[in-house]
Amino acid sequence: MGRNQREGDRMVDQSLFNRTLAEFARTLVSGYDISEVLYDLSERVAGVLGVTGAGVTLSDDQDQLRFAAASPGSIADLERVQERRQEGPCREAYTLGHPVVVPDLRADGERWGDFKREADLHEVRAAAGIPLHIEHERVGALNLYDTGPRVWSEEELAAAGVLAAIATSYLLNASKLARAQRTAEQLQQALDSRIVIEQAKGILANQHGISLDQAFGRLRDHARSHRATVGSVADAVVKLGLRL
Repeated sequence: MGRNQREGDRMVDQSLFNRTLAEFARTLVSGYDISEVLYDLSERVAGVLGVTGAGVTLSDDQDQLRFAAASPGSIADLERVQERRQEGPCREAYTLGHPVVVPDLRADGERWGDFKREADLHEVRAAAGIPLHIEHERVGALNLYDTGPRVWSEEELAAAGVLAAIATSYLLNASKLARAQRTAEQLQQALDSRIVIEQAKGILANQHGISLDQAFGRLRDHARSHRATVGSVADAVVKLGLRL
């Protein structure tokens, strides 16, 4: 069986989960673009859990969480409001170091007012924050969203936790002596690349009359076919007028 039954009619896609683990493991031992890894993580975790979307926030050197990746593109609005207000499930998961789950945002009291209003605009009812951390290293949070009320199962949270740990291992993939410097460089690279990638997505979407998600697909396909990083292709689109 490719899928395992969980509560109700929702399932964890075990086949996709296993393929994702294998592909991420192969990538870890080769060269990789951290921005692309985080976008892939957002896409894969949404598919594995059957949720509406997912995003990743990373901490900067001021211990502030900043939006780094989201899939689909509309989820970025929820990530940005959490970055702006520094509150929401991602912030709590990052601060507490354990998953923070909300089965129904509309029945969750008065906290996170701006985030809940944005979620309501996007018809998002359930959310969960999964910390990105290994031992005492905290680097951000993986955020999950669904359009209906959802009781988050232990199986789902465990699968999300494994993918979050893999993403964290990419970010902290450095020698012990250089870890602090390497981590800061990787985090800043991901955050800086995200800005350029978002700009390039907007340019391509306007030029070709396509969605932001389709625009990112073109960036990624071009990068892979030319053995370049998504960030470098996005930079060429924004600064050099590259047309895909």
